[in-house]
Parts: sequence; structure tokens; C-alpha cells
Amino acid sequence: MSLKFQYSGFCDRIIMDKIVILDFGGQYCHLISRRIRDFGVRAEVMPFNTSAKSLLADKSIKGIILSGGARSVYEKDTPRFDKEIFNLSIPVLGICYGHQLIAHLMHGKVVSGKSGEYGLMKLNIKNGGEILAHLGKSKNVWMNHRDVVVQLPKSFVSVASTEHSKIAAFANKKLKIFGVQFHPEVSHTENGDRILRKFVIDICKCKKLWISTIVAQNLIKETRDVIGNEKAIIGLSGGVDSSVATALVGKAIGKKLVAVYVDTGLMRDGETKFIESAFRKKKLNLKIIRAEKQFFHALKEVSSPEQKRKIIGKLFADIFYAIAKKELATFLIQGTIYSDRIESGLTKHSSKIKSHHNVGGLPKNLQMKLYEPLKDLYKDEVRKIASELGLPKKITTRQVFPGPGLAVRIIGEITPERVKIVRQAGKIIEEELRKTELWKDIWMSFAVLLPIKSVGIQGDKRSYKYPVVVRIVESRDAMTANFSKIPFSILEKISTRITNEIHKVNRVVYDITNKPPATMEWE
Repeated sequence: MSLKFQYSGFCDRIIMDKIVILDFGGQYCHLISRRIRDFGVRAEVMPFNTSAKSLLADKSIKGIILSGGARSVYEKDTPRFDKEIFNLSIPVLGICYGHQLIAHLMHGKVVSGKSGEYGLMKLNIKNGGEILAHLGKSKNVWMNHRDVVVQLPKSFVSVASTEHSKIAAFANKKLKIFGVQFHPEVSHTENGDRILRKFVIDICKCKKLWISTIVAQNLIKETRDVIGNEKAIIGLSGGVDSSVATALVGKAIGKKLVAVYVDTGLMRDGETKFIESAFRKKKLNLKIIRAEKQFFHALKEVSSPEQKRKIIGKLFADIFYAIAKKELATFLIQGTIYSDRIESGLTKHSSKIKSHHNVGGLPKNLQMKLYEPLKDLYKDEVRKIASELGLPKKITTRQVFPGPGLAVRIIGEITPERVKIVRQAGKIIEEELRKTELWKDIWMSFAVLLPIKSVGIQGDKRSYKYPVVVRIVESRDAMTANFSKIPFSILEKISTRITNEIHKVNRVVYDITNKPPATMEWE
């Protein structure tokens, strides 16, 4: 994303301050970014080996955070950053592995501790050292390590300790380099946000400019700069991400954008009619492609979730490319957001959870220029942008729907019968929840069809039919989620309707798994 932002008329430009997080593969890396953005400051995750030269060239960078990681700094071939970063006169904060790596690379000493520290630990604060200033004498902090710093680099001072780690935080106020062994980004750490805010706002002197109005204006301007006078094509699914991407690019280049809705046969109930009624009024160059037969044929006898996603992604790309060629479009626009890229393995040491069809499904020889205007935004940020663009609430408040559609809500092979079952069950779930006050707090609610059958009794006869899983979760940004504590009376209504109205189902179960350890979807 461009770092220059414009206000109305796009005349006056300002530079948006930014904090860079170097990713060493820690499970909380992107949570750091999330926390910083909540302060109103832009944060961007970059690979751990990003060069000091490239960081110095970006004048918007006001601070660097080194994330946690699973390795030991004294082992061979462990991920390390460019030591020249210490000479950039940019404040640095190391967290967990990052804390140890600073000490190790600046000639301190890190060893394996006699006892690990996992979970909540009492942190004894000595003098605060600026980074922990005004926090009192002790705090409960979240630890997740065994290695410890036992000897500090020259001119560094220890500012906090725990029972098993005498150097649980250190500081060099002159160089503005700090380290904390614990995780301030995790909600369990007392005043963790305050510590991060101290670094970002007070030490790095970042201005709070990461707000939806400026971000939206920047994205429109960036789109104009990137696409220019060329034509572009976008896949419009009707979900928040693709709708916002369509609105942004449409504002930037007008009818040079071709919006393509592909009816894969794997969509929500009544989705195609809704798209026609909602977007025809927007004066878009909208094309509706009915490709149900193509998708079912391509997915025949395919059970692997990764294979499903890649097949769907490739078929989408093929359809887009055929239309793009006809329309003479040179850009492919996608509504990829940050969490999509994270789960698909954003950096070298990030764990790949699953391929998103708009991340991992595109062919390597894609004969178009790819542009993803939302790639650095989290879901809640996209919703705020939607409001800035004046999109109707019926679209901006829609529940999240996966790019591959119902294909990833059917475990095993995709068939028209199974799609019909899971679509109808999902409709029932949504209808019952919309009647309640719970609806506004629900992130996603849907059905999952399992490939097995179980014995039941219906109409005084033995039945042998499919079970349906009900999945209802609450989340803020899709990075983490909790299953919704839905009252049993509502779940009973849902279960009764599903088993009564869907002939092929005789059992309903409720998924009570959070993310992590699960993901939102089952596939």
C-alpha cells in the first residue's frame, strides 16, 4: 500500500507514520500489528530478513518490532535480522525471541533456562527504563519461553525480572533499543497495550493517522496511480471484501472496471438474485456468469480441501481471464485481506494453515497484472472502509462467506445433493439467529455437512442419514474466534427445523471449538 495519503481533492499529501514488525514465525506476530492499528497507527508485518537499507529508504517507518519465534538464537541457521538495523537511529523493541536476539547479536548471552516459563508469571519492575515506566512495581505477564538472557550487552540495563529470568526486560535509552521476554500483545498481560502504546506513541513519536477516512482516500488514489487508463476485472461475490474492493476501484476508474459475478452453484441461498438487485443499481459494468456445471464437473470425486480450493481458484481465474481478454482488461482485482494472506503463509517462517482461493489458487503464469487493494487490511477495517464508501448496511453487515463457497463446508466429495443440504441448513441457522438479539454479535453462523451417516428414528422407523454440524462463532478480526454460547432453546429450534425440513438429515451437533486450535471453517 502506498504511504502517501490525500485528503479531499487529493491535493495535500502527508506521510503516514508506520511501525514495522519483523516476523520470526511467532504465533502472536500479527496480533502485534492488530494492537498497534487499534492505537490509530499503521503497522506492517515484513519478513525477518528485510534489509536495513530498504527500511531506511522508507521515511514513514518510525519504529521496528522484532516478533517472537520458536527457535533458539544460539542454534545454527536460526532466523536473524540485518544487524545494520541497530545503526538506523530507529527505535527497536524485541519481544520474546526478538528480545533474546537483540542480546545475542549485541554480544550478550542467551542460554537454555533451568525452568521454562509458560503462561502467567509475575514480573518485578525495577526502574521501568522508559518502556515500562509508570506501571508500578509488579505486573502479571504472559510468558512462553525456556531460553533466557543471562548477560546483557554493553550499556544495556535490566529493568524487570521474574523468578526464573533475571533479565526479563532490558533497555538502552540512548540507542532506544528495548527488549521484553514476555508478550505485551497478548490480552493476558496486564497493561500490555499500555506498554506497546508507550513504545509506539511516546518513544517512536508516531502520529495517529490510521483512520478509515484517510485509508479509503489513499486506496482510491493508489488505485488510480496503479491502474491508470487501463481496464480491470474483479470477481464480485457479494461479500464484504469483494464489495468494498469493487466500490473502491469503481470510484477510482469508473466503468473501466468490469465486475464479474460467477454463480458457481456453491453460493448462499438466493445469492444470485441478491447480487443482481443490489449491484445493478450501482451503475456498474456488471456481468453475471452461470458456471455451476463447470464447477461441479471440476470438483467431481475431489475430497481434499486444499485441492478443492486450488481447483476453484484456477477455474475462477480461467473464467476471469476469458472475460478479461474479451474486455481487453489488463488488471485482475481481488478482495484479498490480511487474514487471507496470513493463513496462506505470508512470510518464510509463518505457518501455512490453508490456501485461500484468491491467494494460493492463482496460476503462476497468470497473464494479467494482479492488484489487491485490501491486502493490508483486517476484516473490521474493511467494514469501516465500506461505511466510508457509502455501501448499504445489508452488504457491510453481512456475515463472512468463504471464497470457495459451500465447497469448504462439505467434508468430502461435492455433489449437488450435498450442496443443497448444507445450503438449506445454513439458511435455517441464519433465519433463527436473526430473530434474536445475539445476531449482532455473531461473526459467522453456518452448517457443515459430514461425509458419514448415523442411525436415527423418524416416523417410528429406522433412518440412516447425514449429520449436520452447526458452527457459530464470535470474532473481531478473524485472527482469533470463540464459539458462541447460544442458549440451548435456540439450538433446539435450529436442530428441530433442520431434521424436520431436510429429508436427508437426522442428527445435528454443535461445534464448541475456539480459534485456535480450530479455524473458522472446517476446511
